[in-house]
Amino acid sequence: MTRVTTTWATQETTSAALGALAAEGATGALSGERGIVYLSAGRVVHAESAFTPDLGALLTRSGAVPSDGWWDAVDRGGAQHRVGHRLVDSGRLAAGALEVCHLGALFDAAYFVLAHDTRAHRFRPGAVHWLGAVRSVPVDAVVRESDRRRALLDRIHPDPAIDTVPLTRVPGAGRPGLPARRGRTLTQVDGVRTAAQIASSLACRTYHTLVDLRRLAADGLVAAAPPTAPQTAPVPAPGPDPAGTGWDDPDTALLRRLRDALEAL
Repeated sequence: MTRVTTTWATQETTSAALGALAAEGATGALSGERGIVYLSAGRVVHAESAFTPDLGALLTRSGAVPSDGWWDAVDRGGAQHRVGHRLVDSGRLAAGALEVCHLGALFDAAYFVLAHDTRAHRFRPGAVHWLGAVRSVPVDAVVRESDRRRALLDRIHPDPAIDTVPLTRVPGAGRPGLPARRGRTLTQVDGVRTAAQIASSLACRTYHTLVDLRRLAADGLVAAAPPTAPQTAPVPAPGPDPAGTGWDDPDTALLRRLRDALEAL
């Protein structure tokens, strides 16, 4: 096992700490202000954040995996860190579909972990996520993608609070003809839900929901709810998709391109 030094702790940002751990070929979990990044042999294998739906919510709410099938895989494979393998081996999900959805969850969570890029809090050597190995990504690729997403969102509407606080519709604002997905996103804005909760209810990946919400904010249709509203709330538990919105096809195509690019490295 590679011996991990304390070099990561001297870094001023989480991204720099990840770079130091990558250089050491470290395995374990790095905790930041808004989430955790899991490494194996210096590469990112998973990320999670309270500000984005987890993989289970995406799979079950999209209808890709039935809720009982997901929890069966967790019960049978969680202790062995093989939940992903259980989903594939049981025939509930194709390996390629698992990789695409896993990459989506990884990059969405990593965006929040690195969005403000404050100093990392803790590293747990040897920690392994219960999902198990699906696809590993170089640290520099994760950092570059997070930077690209942040830059694009800020060009649309430079207010990062839209990503994390409860949102409300602007009183009296008109509703021009909106693209279908953006209009669907607007219907979920109720003064209580955050972007993560809206993404979960629509079975959409968080980044595309953030793009829609920032555009709605730029158009004067959406704003942060008054500060007396709760600032955080748990993401709804995975369940069936009542609206029948299904898989977010444009995002899936993007992630396939990301996967192809990673395979070319």
